[in-house]
Amino acid sequence: MDTAGTHRTPHRVTWPTLLLTLFAVPALAEEGMSAESVYYGLNNLYLLVSAALVFWMHAGFACLEAGLTQSKNTVNILAKNVAVVALAGVSYYVIGFNLMYPGEFNGFLGFAGVGLATATEAGYADGAYSMFTDFIFQAVFAATAATIISGAVAERIKFHAFLIAALLFVTFIYPIAGSWKWGGGFLDAMGFYDFAGSTLVHSVGGWAALTGAIILGPRRGKYTKDGLKPIVGHSIPLATLGVFILFMGWFGFNGGSVLAMDAEAVSRVWVTTFLAGCAGGAAAMVTAWVVLKKPDITMILNGMLAGLVGITAGSDVIMPWPSLLVGGIAGVLVVFAVVFIDQKLKIDDPVGAISVHLVCGIWGTLAVGLFSVDPEHTVMTQLVGVGAVGAFTLVTSIAIWLVLKVTIGLRVDEEEEVNGLDVAEHGLEAWPEFKSAT
Repeated sequence: MDTAGTHRTPHRVTWPTLLLTLFAVPALAEEGMSAESVYYGLNNLYLLVSAALVFWMHAGFACLEAGLTQSKNTVNILAKNVAVVALAGVSYYVIGFNLMYPGEFNGFLGFAGVGLATATEAGYADGAYSMFTDFIFQAVFAATAATIISGAVAERIKFHAFLIAALLFVTFIYPIAGSWKWGGGFLDAMGFYDFAGSTLVHSVGGWAALTGAIILGPRRGKYTKDGLKPIVGHSIPLATLGVFILFMGWFGFNGGSVLAMDAEAVSRVWVTTFLAGCAGGAAAMVTAWVVLKKPDITMILNGMLAGLVGITAGSDVIMPWPSLLVGGIAGVLVVFAVVFIDQKLKIDDPVGAISVHLVCGIWGTLAVGLFSVDPEHTVMTQLVGVGAVGAFTLVTSIAIWLVLKVTIGLRVDEEEEVNGLDVAEHGLEAWPEFKSAT
């Protein structure tokens, strides 16, 4: 596989950084290692640690989704999150990676073969990092995109139907859309910018979540003739833990996307990520306090995630002060989006995934055109990218959901939904020593 130009360009470590590293680790110099070898080793180590942080985000997704849904569906939520990682890891290796990074192709669709056999270590990514390191970092990214869908369709979808949809999504839809920018496709050629995936990860997952929630329909009892009946989650502590795990993982998600141990670039990305997440949580708290008359903890949690999603597209080109604004606006948006989607559109999204990942993913992508230090980044170009990716994901995800609906069926029957998917689908209870309160 010709790797030239097919991967996100890494920032290089400065020579002063290398000299300091050699001074701080004299054993390396004593062994006669060249500066290039140290550079290569540092990049690989940093990317692998970042991949581990992104992988840890799956624990956050599992805790957040389980906490914001009913106790009788906890095993089902956890099983979906674990299974998605397992399936995505295999399918992305076999097909997805080489769809996303196909080498020289027509800018729309290309395929470099099966597995990593067609890629070579020689000259890989200009010697910045290993082919295997690159794969594992990209693979854990792919799994997060599929996990976004899980929360929006929770508590009423058949387990096997969800797995098929998620597998098709992570194997084909996500890699093809990602190739248009990160694989050197037509969006990259036109100047569209998405550093770590506000559109290519979050809104892609958000569009699939939106179509799934609409086609699947709301949970039974959510919208009645007497109005909306809230279905509250069973464990706010678990959901809160999940958000903090996700926040921690985001330092690998955004920070690792520098693709090199460049001290200045990495630290700046960490700062903008941190500030945007904090601003999103604070803004959502104030907004909920004013609009809903209470500082709703679920809004604060989703506001924090909204800020993180918002800054993801431009965390390397948006400076700290503007990052506060990007995150703060995302925090405000997510409160209004949750209320509008839930109460006005009557789309049942148990965890607010559509509001967080789709709405704030779009906002974050457009924010690059407003706040980037690079004058070549424009709102119009960003809008074209959002539209192209959105149209593709809408059409393909609708097709997947509808085919599944008319073939194997999407939804569990009424009795299973009322009694809970844990026993019906998995034959287990998450909390067998306690009587369910739902």
